[in-house]
Amino acid sequence: MNKSCFKRFGIMLDCSRNAVMQVSQVKKMMDYMCAMGYNAVMLYIEDTYEVDGEPYFGHQRGRFSKAELKEADAFCRENGVELVPCIQTLAHLNAMFKWINQYGCINDTADILLADDDRTYKLIDEMLATLAECFTTRKIHIGMDEAYMVGLGKYRDKHGDTDRFEIINRHLHKVCDMADKYGFKPMIWSDMFCKLAVSSSDYYSTANLEAIRKKADLPENVTLVYWDYYSTDYNHYCNMIEKNKAFARPVVFAGGAWTWKGFAPGNQFSFDTTLPAVKACRDRGVKDIFFTMWGDNGGECSRFAVLPALCYSAELLEGNENMSDAKARLKAVTGMEFDDFMLLDKLDNPTEKLDYNASKYLLYCDPFMGAYDSKITCGVNGYYKELYKKLSAIKATDDYKPYFESAAALADVLSVKAELGIKTRAAYLAGDTKALKCIAENDYTAAIEKLRAFHTKFRKFWFFENKPHGFDVQDIRLGGLIMRLESCRDRLLEFCDDTEKKIPELSEPVLENDRSKSWDNIVTANVI
Repeated sequence: MNKSCFKRFGIMLDCSRNAVMQVSQVKKMMDYMCAMGYNAVMLYIEDTYEVDGEPYFGHQRGRFSKAELKEADAFCRENGVELVPCIQTLAHLNAMFKWINQYGCINDTADILLADDDRTYKLIDEMLATLAECFTTRKIHIGMDEAYMVGLGKYRDKHGDTDRFEIINRHLHKVCDMADKYGFKPMIWSDMFCKLAVSSSDYYSTANLEAIRKKADLPENVTLVYWDYYSTDYNHYCNMIEKNKAFARPVVFAGGAWTWKGFAPGNQFSFDTTLPAVKACRDRGVKDIFFTMWGDNGGECSRFAVLPALCYSAELLEGNENMSDAKARLKAVTGMEFDDFMLLDKLDNPTEKLDYNASKYLLYCDPFMGAYDSKITCGVNGYYKELYKKLSAIKATDDYKPYFESAAALADVLSVKAELGIKTRAAYLAGDTKALKCIAENDYTAAIEKLRAFHTKFRKFWFFENKPHGFDVQDIRLGGLIMRLESCRDRLLEFCDDTEKKIPELSEPVLENDRSKSWDNIVTANVI
Protein backbone atom coordinates (compact mmCIF):
# COMPACT_ATOMS: atom_id res chain seq x y z
CA MET A 1 0.00 0.00 0.00
CA ASN A 2 1.17 3.53 -0.69
CA LYS A 3 -0.36 6.96 -0.42
CA SER A 4 -1.62 6.80 -4.02
CA CYS A 5 -4.24 4.30 -2.81
CA PHE A 6 -6.05 7.20 -1.17
CA LYS A 7 -7.21 10.28 -2.99
CA ARG A 8 -8.19 12.31 0.05
CA PHE A 9 -7.04 11.78 3.63
CA GLY A 10 -7.83 14.23 6.34
CA ILE A 11 -9.10 15.05 9.79
CA MET A 12 -12.26 16.52 11.25
CA LEU A 13 -12.11 19.17 13.99
CA ASP A 14 -15.19 19.30 16.21
CA CYS A 15 -15.95 22.95 16.98
CA SER A 16 -19.52 22.44 18.16
CA ARG A 17 -19.29 20.89 21.65
CA ASN A 18 -18.45 24.18 23.39
CA ALA A 19 -14.77 24.18 22.40
CA VAL A 20 -14.59 26.39 19.29
CA MET A 21 -10.95 26.59 18.28
CA GLN A 22 -9.11 29.86 17.95
CA VAL A 23 -8.43 30.47 14.25
CA SER A 24 -4.71 30.64 15.09
CA GLN A 25 -4.94 27.11 16.51
CA VAL A 26 -6.84 25.87 13.46
CA LYS A 27 -3.97 27.19 11.36
CA LYS A 28 -1.41 25.49 13.59
CA MET A 29 -3.23 22.18 13.17
CA MET A 30 -3.28 22.73 9.40
CA ASP A 31 0.49 23.20 9.45
CA TYR A 32 0.93 19.91 11.25
CA MET A 33 -1.42 18.09 8.91
CA CYS A 34 0.50 19.39 5.89
CA ALA A 35 3.75 18.22 7.43
CA MET A 36 2.26 14.77 8.02
CA GLY A 37 0.91 14.48 4.48
CA TYR A 38 -2.80 15.07 5.03
CA ASN A 39 -4.60 17.04 2.34
CA ALA A 40 -8.05 17.75 3.80
CA VAL A 41 -9.57 19.14 6.97
CA MET A 42 -13.24 19.15 7.88
CA LEU A 43 -14.53 21.83 10.22
CA TYR A 44 -17.48 20.44 12.18
CA ILE A 45 -19.77 23.39 12.91
CA GLU A 46 -23.36 22.60 13.91
CA ASP A 47 -24.46 26.12 14.76
CA THR A 48 -21.05 27.67 15.42
CA TYR A 49 -20.79 29.77 12.29
CA GLU A 50 -22.30 33.07 11.27
CA VAL A 51 -25.34 32.82 8.99
CA ASP A 52 -26.67 35.85 7.17
CA GLY A 53 -30.11 36.84 8.39
CA GLU A 54 -29.96 34.60 11.49
CA PRO A 55 -28.64 36.59 14.47
CA TYR A 56 -29.63 33.87 16.96
CA PHE A 57 -27.88 31.08 15.06
CA GLY A 58 -24.77 30.33 17.13
CA HIS A 59 -25.36 33.36 19.36
CA GLN A 60 -23.24 33.17 22.56
CA ARG A 61 -21.60 29.98 21.28
CA GLY A 62 -18.30 31.40 20.01
CA ARG A 63 -19.37 30.95 16.41
CA PHE A 64 -16.91 31.60 13.59
CA SER A 65 -17.54 34.85 11.77
CA LYS A 66 -17.59 34.81 8.00
CA ALA A 67 -14.27 36.67 8.06
CA GLU A 68 -12.73 33.96 10.25
CA LEU A 69 -13.96 31.18 7.96
CA LYS A 70 -12.55 32.98 4.94
CA GLU A 71 -9.24 33.47 6.74
CA ALA A 72 -8.98 29.77 7.58
CA ASP A 73 -10.01 28.78 4.07
CA ALA A 74 -7.40 31.05 2.47
CA PHE A 75 -4.69 29.69 4.75
CA CYS A 76 -5.57 26.11 3.84
CA ARG A 77 -5.75 26.85 0.15
CA GLU A 78 -2.30 28.47 0.22
CA ASN A 79 -0.92 25.34 1.87
CA GLY A 80 -2.55 22.77 -0.39
CA VAL A 81 -5.18 21.62 2.10
CA GLU A 82 -8.89 21.47 1.30
CA LEU A 83 -11.04 22.95 4.09
CA VAL A 84 -14.49 21.35 4.04
CA PRO A 85 -17.51 22.59 6.03
CA CYS A 86 -19.17 19.83 8.04
CA ILE A 87 -22.61 20.94 9.22
CA GLN A 88 -25.98 19.53 10.24
CA THR A 89 -29.19 19.82 8.27
CA LEU A 90 -31.45 17.48 10.26
CA ALA A 91 -30.39 16.52 13.80
CA HIS A 92 -27.70 17.56 16.31
CA LEU A 93 -29.07 21.10 16.51
CA ASN A 94 -29.97 21.05 20.20
CA ALA A 95 -28.08 24.28 20.98
CA MET A 96 -29.95 26.13 18.23
CA PHE A 97 -33.29 24.97 19.59
CA LYS A 98 -32.62 26.68 22.91
CA TRP A 99 -33.85 29.78 21.09
CA ILE A 100 -37.46 28.61 21.24
CA ASN A 101 -39.10 31.74 19.89
CA GLN A 102 -36.84 31.76 16.85
CA TYR A 103 -36.59 28.05 16.00
CA GLY A 104 -39.23 26.17 18.01
CA CYS A 105 -41.59 26.26 15.04
CA ILE A 106 -39.21 24.08 12.98
CA ASN A 107 -38.32 21.67 15.78
CA ASP A 108 -39.78 18.23 15.04
CA THR A 109 -38.63 16.76 18.37
CA ALA A 110 -35.44 16.52 20.40
CA ASP A 111 -32.62 18.11 18.34
CA ILE A 112 -34.25 17.45 14.95
CA LEU A 113 -35.45 19.86 12.27
CA LEU A 114 -39.01 19.61 11.00
CA ALA A 115 -38.85 18.00 7.57
CA ASP A 116 -41.19 19.01 4.72
CA ASP A 117 -41.62 22.52 6.14
CA ASP A 118 -40.77 25.59 4.06
CA ARG A 119 -39.34 27.42 7.09
CA THR A 120 -36.81 24.63 7.59
CA TYR A 121 -35.60 24.90 4.00
CA LYS A 122 -35.37 28.67 4.21
CA LEU A 123 -32.92 28.27 7.11
CA ILE A 124 -30.93 25.58 5.31
CA ASP A 125 -30.71 27.76 2.21
CA GLU A 126 -29.30 30.58 4.34
CA MET A 127 -26.73 28.16 5.78
CA LEU A 128 -25.64 26.99 2.35
CA ALA A 129 -25.47 30.52 0.94
CA THR A 130 -23.15 31.63 3.75
CA LEU A 131 -20.90 28.60 3.41
CA ALA A 132 -20.73 28.97 -0.37
CA GLU A 133 -19.40 32.48 0.19
CA CYS A 134 -16.84 31.48 2.84
CA PHE A 135 -15.37 28.21 1.51
CA THR A 136 -13.52 27.62 -1.73
CA THR A 137 -14.27 23.91 -1.87
CA ARG A 138 -17.54 22.74 -3.35
CA LYS A 139 -17.58 19.71 -1.09
CA ILE A 140 -19.82 19.89 1.94
CA HIS A 141 -20.82 17.47 4.68
CA ILE A 142 -24.50 18.01 5.50
CA GLY A 143 -24.69 15.55 8.44
CA MET A 144 -28.08 13.81 8.90
CA ASP A 145 -26.79 11.30 11.46
CA GLU A 146 -28.42 10.05 14.66
CA ALA A 147 -31.85 11.54 13.95
CA TYR A 148 -33.41 8.71 15.92
CA MET A 149 -36.78 10.41 16.52
CA VAL A 150 -37.27 11.90 13.07
CA GLY A 151 -40.92 12.10 12.13
CA LEU A 152 -42.18 11.33 15.64
CA GLY A 153 -42.86 14.83 16.99
CA LYS A 154 -44.44 17.81 15.24
CA TYR A 155 -44.07 15.96 11.96
CA ARG A 156 -46.41 13.17 13.09
CA ASP A 157 -48.82 15.70 14.59
CA LYS A 158 -48.98 17.41 11.19
CA HIS A 159 -48.78 14.48 8.78
CA GLY A 160 -49.67 11.40 10.79
CA ASP A 161 -47.66 8.17 10.83
CA THR A 162 -45.31 8.16 7.84
CA ASP A 163 -42.58 5.81 6.64
CA ARG A 164 -39.58 7.34 8.39
CA PHE A 165 -37.12 6.30 5.71
CA GLU A 166 -39.25 8.16 3.19
CA ILE A 167 -39.24 11.26 5.43
CA ILE A 168 -35.48 11.37 5.78
CA ASN A 169 -34.85 10.42 2.15
CA ARG A 170 -37.26 13.06 0.85
CA HIS A 171 -35.58 15.62 3.12
CA LEU A 172 -32.18 14.53 1.82
CA HIS A 173 -33.29 14.97 -1.80
CA LYS A 174 -34.49 18.50 -1.04
CA VAL A 175 -31.27 19.48 0.73
CA CYS A 176 -29.12 17.95 -2.00
CA ASP A 177 -31.04 19.92 -4.64
CA MET A 178 -30.41 23.07 -2.63
CA ALA A 179 -26.72 22.20 -2.30
CA ASP A 180 -26.53 21.71 -6.05
CA LYS A 181 -27.83 25.25 -6.53
CA TYR A 182 -24.63 26.49 -4.89
CA GLY A 183 -22.43 24.02 -6.73
CA PHE A 184 -21.90 21.88 -3.63
CA LYS A 185 -21.35 18.13 -3.77
CA PRO A 186 -22.84 16.90 -0.49
CA MET A 187 -21.91 13.97 1.71
CA ILE A 188 -23.84 12.51 4.64
CA TRP A 189 -23.25 10.20 7.58
CA SER A 190 -24.82 6.93 6.47
CA ASP A 191 -26.05 5.46 9.76
CA MET A 192 -29.67 6.69 9.72
CA PHE A 193 -30.26 5.60 6.13
CA CYS A 194 -28.91 2.13 6.80
CA LYS A 195 -30.86 1.79 10.05
CA LEU A 196 -34.17 3.03 8.68
CA ALA A 197 -33.77 1.04 5.47
CA VAL A 198 -33.73 -2.21 7.44
CA SER A 199 -35.84 -1.06 10.43
CA SER A 200 -33.01 -1.76 12.82
CA SER A 201 -31.25 0.35 15.42
CA ASP A 202 -28.09 -1.73 15.03
CA TYR A 203 -27.18 -1.86 11.39
CA TYR A 204 -23.58 -2.69 12.29
CA SER A 205 -24.60 -6.28 12.98
CA THR A 206 -28.06 -6.79 11.49
CA ALA A 207 -28.25 -4.89 8.21
CA ASN A 208 -28.54 -6.96 5.05
CA LEU A 209 -27.60 -5.87 1.58
CA GLU A 210 -30.86 -6.80 -0.10
CA ALA A 211 -33.00 -4.76 2.31
CA ILE A 212 -30.76 -1.75 1.76
CA ARG A 213 -30.85 -2.10 -2.03
CA LYS A 214 -34.67 -2.05 -1.99
CA LYS A 215 -34.62 1.43 -0.45
CA ALA A 216 -31.44 2.73 -2.05
CA ASP A 217 -32.94 5.58 -4.08
CA LEU A 218 -30.67 8.28 -2.67
CA PRO A 219 -29.80 11.45 -4.61
CA GLU A 220 -27.32 10.97 -7.42
CA ASN A 221 -25.00 13.69 -6.12
CA VAL A 222 -24.61 12.39 -2.55
CA THR A 223 -21.62 10.60 -1.01
CA LEU A 224 -22.02 8.32 2.01
CA VAL A 225 -19.68 8.58 4.97
CA TYR A 226 -19.43 5.34 6.91
CA TRP A 227 -18.26 6.22 10.43
CA ASP A 228 -16.88 3.65 12.82
CA TYR A 229 -14.58 4.33 15.77
CA TYR A 230 -14.92 1.19 17.84
CA SER A 231 -13.98 -2.03 16.11
CA THR A 232 -10.57 -3.69 15.97
CA ASP A 233 -11.80 -6.37 13.54
CA TYR A 234 -10.70 -6.11 9.90
CA ASN A 235 -13.61 -8.28 8.68
CA HIS A 236 -16.12 -6.04 10.45
CA TYR A 237 -14.89 -3.02 8.50
CA CYS A 238 -14.94 -4.94 5.22
CA ASN A 239 -18.54 -6.05 5.80
CA MET A 240 -19.70 -2.57 6.74
CA ILE A 241 -18.06 -1.01 3.70
CA GLU A 242 -19.96 -3.44 1.49
CA LYS A 243 -23.25 -2.58 3.23
CA ASN A 244 -22.64 1.09 2.56
CA LYS A 245 -21.77 0.37 -1.06
CA ALA A 246 -25.19 -1.28 -1.47
CA PHE A 247 -26.67 2.21 -1.90
CA ALA A 248 -24.63 2.50 -5.12
CA ARG A 249 -23.13 5.82 -4.12
CA PRO A 250 -19.49 6.79 -3.38
CA VAL A 251 -18.33 5.80 0.11
CA VAL A 252 -15.94 7.67 2.40
CA PHE A 253 -14.65 6.21 5.65
CA ALA A 254 -14.46 8.16 8.93
CA GLY A 255 -12.39 6.71 11.74
CA GLY A 256 -11.59 8.22 15.09
CA ALA A 257 -8.67 9.92 16.78
CA TRP A 258 -10.14 9.63 20.25
CA THR A 259 -10.59 13.04 21.88
CA TRP A 260 -14.14 12.65 23.17
CA LYS A 261 -13.88 10.56 26.34
CA GLY A 262 -13.20 13.49 28.64
CA PHE A 263 -9.96 15.16 29.68
CA ALA A 264 -7.66 12.43 28.37
CA PRO A 265 -7.03 11.27 24.79
CA GLY A 266 -7.24 7.66 23.63
CA ASN A 267 -4.23 7.31 21.38
CA GLN A 268 -3.70 3.60 21.99
CA PHE A 269 -7.28 2.68 21.13
CA SER A 270 -7.01 4.91 18.06
CA PHE A 271 -4.00 2.83 16.95
CA ASP A 272 -5.92 -0.40 17.53
CA THR A 273 -8.95 0.67 15.49
CA THR A 274 -7.18 2.54 12.70
CA LEU A 275 -4.88 -0.28 11.56
CA PRO A 276 -7.66 -2.71 10.51
CA ALA A 277 -9.83 0.14 9.22
CA VAL A 278 -7.15 1.45 6.85
CA LYS A 279 -6.43 -2.06 5.60
CA ALA A 280 -10.12 -2.65 4.92
CA CYS A 281 -10.46 0.66 3.08
CA ARG A 282 -7.51 -0.23 0.87
CA ASP A 283 -8.81 -3.73 0.12
CA ARG A 284 -12.40 -2.60 -0.51
CA GLY A 285 -11.48 0.33 -2.73
CA VAL A 286 -12.39 3.22 -0.44
CA LYS A 287 -10.32 6.17 -1.69
CA ASP A 288 -11.22 8.87 0.84
CA ILE A 289 -10.61 8.55 4.58
CA PHE A 290 -10.53 10.94 7.48
CA PHE A 291 -10.23 10.82 11.24
CA THR A 292 -12.67 12.57 13.54
CA MET A 293 -11.80 14.43 16.73
CA TRP A 294 -15.09 14.83 18.57
CA GLY A 295 -15.57 16.85 21.75
CA ASP A 296 -18.55 15.11 23.33
CA ASN A 297 -19.88 16.38 26.64
CA GLY A 298 -17.79 19.49 27.01
CA GLY A 299 -14.77 19.37 24.72
CA GLU A 300 -12.24 19.03 27.55
CA CYS A 301 -9.52 17.25 25.56
CA SER A 302 -7.05 19.10 23.35
CA ARG A 303 -7.13 18.07 19.69
CA PHE A 304 -3.34 18.19 19.76
CA ALA A 305 -3.34 15.43 22.40
CA VAL A 306 -3.97 12.86 19.65
CA LEU A 307 -1.03 13.85 17.47
CA PRO A 308 0.48 10.38 18.08
CA ALA A 309 -2.65 8.79 16.59
CA LEU A 310 -2.57 11.17 13.63
CA CYS A 311 1.14 10.49 13.01
CA TYR A 312 0.56 6.75 13.12
CA SER A 313 -2.43 7.07 10.78
CA ALA A 314 -0.28 9.06 8.36
CA GLU A 315 2.24 6.22 8.30
CA LEU A 316 -0.51 3.66 7.75
CA LEU A 317 -1.83 5.64 4.81
CA GLU A 318 1.61 5.25 3.26
CA GLY A 319 1.62 1.52 3.95
CA ASN A 320 3.98 1.70 6.91
CA GLU A 321 3.00 0.03 10.19
CA ASN A 322 6.28 0.83 11.93
CA MET A 323 5.51 2.76 15.11
CA SER A 324 9.09 4.00 15.40
CA ASP A 325 8.61 5.95 12.17
CA ALA A 326 5.46 7.54 13.59
CA LYS A 327 7.47 8.55 16.64
CA ALA A 328 10.15 10.11 14.48
CA ARG A 329 7.54 11.94 12.42
CA LEU A 330 5.93 13.46 15.50
CA LYS A 331 9.30 14.59 16.84
CA ALA A 332 10.15 16.21 13.51
CA VAL A 333 6.78 17.97 13.25
CA THR A 334 6.33 19.16 16.83
CA GLY A 335 9.71 19.00 18.54
CA MET A 336 8.04 16.89 21.25
CA GLU A 337 8.58 13.27 22.22
CA PHE A 338 5.93 10.76 21.17
CA ASP A 339 6.08 8.99 24.54
CA ASP A 340 5.44 12.25 26.38
CA PHE A 341 2.12 12.57 24.53
CA MET A 342 1.32 8.94 25.31
CA LEU A 343 1.51 9.73 29.01
CA LEU A 344 -1.70 11.69 28.56
CA ASP A 345 -3.54 8.43 27.85
CA LYS A 346 -2.49 7.27 31.32
CA LEU A 347 -4.94 9.66 32.95
CA ASP A 348 -7.64 7.09 32.16
CA ASN A 349 -5.69 3.91 32.92
CA PRO A 350 -4.95 3.65 36.65
CA THR A 351 -6.12 0.02 36.95
CA GLU A 352 -7.51 -2.66 34.68
CA LYS A 353 -10.89 -2.35 36.39
CA LEU A 354 -11.28 1.35 35.64
CA ASP A 355 -12.38 2.03 32.10
CA TYR A 356 -13.16 4.60 29.41
CA ASN A 357 -12.95 8.10 30.94
CA ALA A 358 -11.71 7.24 34.42
CA SER A 359 -10.13 10.64 35.03
CA LYS A 360 -13.48 12.34 34.39
CA TYR A 361 -15.66 10.13 36.53
CA LEU A 362 -13.10 9.92 39.31
CA LEU A 363 -12.98 13.70 39.33
CA TYR A 364 -16.73 14.26 39.39
CA CYS A 365 -17.87 11.18 41.33
CA ASP A 366 -19.68 12.44 44.44
CA PRO A 367 -17.86 11.37 47.65
CA PHE A 368 -21.14 10.77 49.48
CA MET A 369 -23.15 9.19 46.65
CA GLY A 370 -20.27 6.98 45.47
CA ALA A 371 -21.83 6.13 42.11
CA TYR A 372 -18.54 4.79 40.73
CA ASP A 373 -16.81 3.77 43.95
CA SER A 374 -17.43 0.11 43.12
CA LYS A 375 -14.85 0.48 40.35
CA ILE A 376 -12.15 1.95 42.58
CA THR A 377 -9.50 0.01 44.46
CA CYS A 378 -6.94 1.19 46.97
CA GLY A 379 -3.78 2.42 45.35
CA VAL A 380 -5.43 4.64 42.74
CA ASN A 381 -4.40 7.77 44.65
CA GLY A 382 -0.79 6.58 44.55
CA TYR A 383 -1.02 5.91 40.82
CA TYR A 384 -2.04 9.49 40.16
CA LYS A 385 0.62 10.83 42.50
CA GLU A 386 3.28 9.11 40.39
CA LEU A 387 1.62 10.20 37.14
CA TYR A 388 1.62 13.78 38.40
CA LYS A 389 5.39 13.57 38.89
CA LYS A 390 5.91 12.20 35.39
CA LEU A 391 3.68 14.78 33.71
CA SER A 392 5.27 17.61 35.68
CA ALA A 393 8.73 16.52 34.56
CA ILE A 394 7.90 16.83 30.84
CA LYS A 395 9.67 19.78 29.24
CA ALA A 396 6.89 20.82 26.89
CA THR A 397 7.38 23.50 24.27
CA ASP A 398 5.30 26.67 24.51
CA ASP A 399 2.76 25.21 22.08
CA TYR A 400 1.96 22.34 24.45
CA LYS A 401 2.87 23.63 27.91
CA PRO A 402 -0.70 24.75 28.77
CA TYR A 403 -2.15 21.31 28.08
CA PHE A 404 0.57 19.30 29.84
CA GLU A 405 0.38 21.60 32.86
CA SER A 406 -3.40 21.15 32.94
CA ALA A 407 -3.06 17.36 32.68
CA ALA A 408 -0.49 17.33 35.51
CA ALA A 409 -2.78 19.44 37.69
CA LEU A 410 -5.65 17.01 37.05
CA ALA A 411 -3.46 14.08 38.11
CA ASP A 412 -2.58 16.03 41.24
CA VAL A 413 -6.27 16.45 42.09
CA LEU A 414 -6.91 12.74 41.56
CA SER A 415 -3.98 11.82 43.83
CA VAL A 416 -6.36 12.87 46.64
CA LYS A 417 -9.83 12.84 45.11
CA ALA A 418 -9.89 9.38 43.47
CA GLU A 419 -10.30 7.40 46.72
CA LEU A 420 -12.04 10.13 48.70
CA GLY A 421 -15.48 8.52 48.62
CA ILE A 422 -14.17 5.08 49.59
CA LYS A 423 -12.20 6.42 52.53
CA THR A 424 -15.11 8.58 53.69
CA ARG A 425 -17.69 5.79 53.59
CA ALA A 426 -15.40 3.25 55.28
CA ALA A 427 -14.67 5.57 58.20
CA TYR A 428 -18.32 6.59 58.55
CA LEU A 429 -19.64 3.03 58.58
CA ALA A 430 -16.97 2.09 61.12
CA GLY A 431 -18.05 4.99 63.33
CA ASP A 432 -14.47 6.23 63.37
CA THR A 433 -14.96 9.94 64.02
CA LYS A 434 -11.24 10.48 64.55
CA ALA A 435 -10.48 9.18 61.05
CA LEU A 436 -13.43 11.11 59.59
CA LYS A 437 -12.22 14.36 61.09
CA CYS A 438 -8.75 13.76 59.68
CA ILE A 439 -10.20 13.01 56.23
CA ALA A 440 -12.40 16.11 56.36
CA GLU A 441 -9.71 18.48 57.53
CA ASN A 442 -6.87 17.09 55.42
CA ASP A 443 -8.11 15.18 52.38
CA TYR A 444 -11.13 17.32 51.58
CA THR A 445 -9.21 20.53 52.11
CA ALA A 446 -6.32 19.29 49.95
CA ALA A 447 -8.72 18.18 47.20
CA ILE A 448 -10.39 21.62 47.18
CA GLU A 449 -7.06 23.43 47.00
CA LYS A 450 -5.80 21.20 44.20
CA LEU A 451 -9.09 21.64 42.36
CA ARG A 452 -8.66 25.39 42.42
CA ALA A 453 -5.14 25.00 41.05
CA PHE A 454 -6.42 22.67 38.33
CA HIS A 455 -9.16 25.12 37.39
CA THR A 456 -6.53 27.82 36.87
CA LYS A 457 -4.37 25.57 34.65
CA PHE A 458 -7.34 24.19 32.75
CA ARG A 459 -8.61 27.71 32.08
CA LYS A 460 -5.19 28.72 30.76
CA PHE A 461 -5.18 25.75 28.37
CA TRP A 462 -8.76 26.38 27.22
CA PHE A 463 -8.20 30.04 26.40
CA PHE A 464 -4.95 29.14 24.62
CA GLU A 465 -6.65 26.67 22.25
CA ASN A 466 -10.29 27.75 22.18
CA LYS A 467 -12.54 30.74 22.24
CA PRO A 468 -13.80 31.63 25.73
CA HIS A 469 -17.37 30.56 25.02
CA GLY A 470 -17.98 27.14 26.52
CA PHE A 471 -15.67 27.57 29.44
CA ASP A 472 -18.68 28.82 31.39
CA VAL A 473 -19.71 25.15 31.49
CA GLN A 474 -16.34 24.19 32.96
CA ASP A 475 -16.65 26.97 35.54
CA ILE A 476 -20.06 25.63 36.51
CA ARG A 477 -18.88 22.02 36.71
CA LEU A 478 -15.64 22.61 38.59
CA GLY A 479 -17.11 25.35 40.73
CA GLY A 480 -19.99 23.05 41.64
CA LEU A 481 -17.54 20.30 42.55
CA ILE A 482 -15.59 22.62 44.82
CA MET A 483 -18.78 23.75 46.53
CA ARG A 484 -19.93 20.15 46.89
CA LEU A 485 -16.66 19.09 48.53
CA GLU A 486 -16.90 22.04 50.91
CA SER A 487 -20.46 21.04 51.78
CA CYS A 488 -19.48 17.41 52.36
CA ARG A 489 -16.52 18.47 54.50
CA ASP A 490 -18.74 20.64 56.67
CA ARG A 491 -21.27 17.85 57.16
CA LEU A 492 -18.53 15.42 58.15
CA LEU A 493 -17.22 17.84 60.76
CA GLU A 494 -20.75 18.41 62.06
CA PHE A 495 -21.18 14.64 62.39
CA CYS A 496 -17.89 14.34 64.25
CA ASP A 497 -19.13 16.92 66.74
CA ASP A 498 -22.58 15.34 67.02
CA THR A 499 -22.97 11.75 65.84
CA GLU A 500 -26.75 12.07 66.07
CA LYS A 501 -26.54 14.10 62.84
CA LYS A 502 -26.56 11.14 60.49
CA ILE A 503 -25.37 11.27 56.88
CA PRO A 504 -27.97 9.14 55.04
CA GLU A 505 -26.07 9.04 51.73
CA LEU A 506 -23.13 7.26 53.37
CA SER A 507 -25.43 4.62 54.82
CA GLU A 508 -26.73 3.57 51.41
CA PRO A 509 -24.90 0.67 49.71
CA VAL A 510 -22.63 1.28 46.75
CA LEU A 511 -24.08 -0.58 43.79
CA GLU A 512 -22.55 -1.49 40.46
CA ASN A 513 -23.82 0.84 37.76
CA ASP A 514 -23.55 1.12 34.02
CA ARG A 515 -24.81 4.67 33.64
CA SER A 516 -23.43 6.76 30.84
CA LYS A 517 -20.25 8.50 31.94
CA SER A 518 -21.26 11.97 30.80
CA TRP A 519 -20.97 14.72 33.41
CA ASP A 520 -24.67 14.86 34.29
CA ASN A 521 -24.76 11.11 34.92
CA ILE A 522 -21.49 11.06 36.85
CA VAL A 523 -22.29 13.78 39.35
CA THR A 524 -25.71 12.63 40.55
CA ALA A 525 -28.58 10.21 40.24
CA ASN A 526 -30.90 13.17 40.69
CA VAL A 527 -32.37 15.45 38.05
CA ILE A 528 -30.24 18.28 36.66
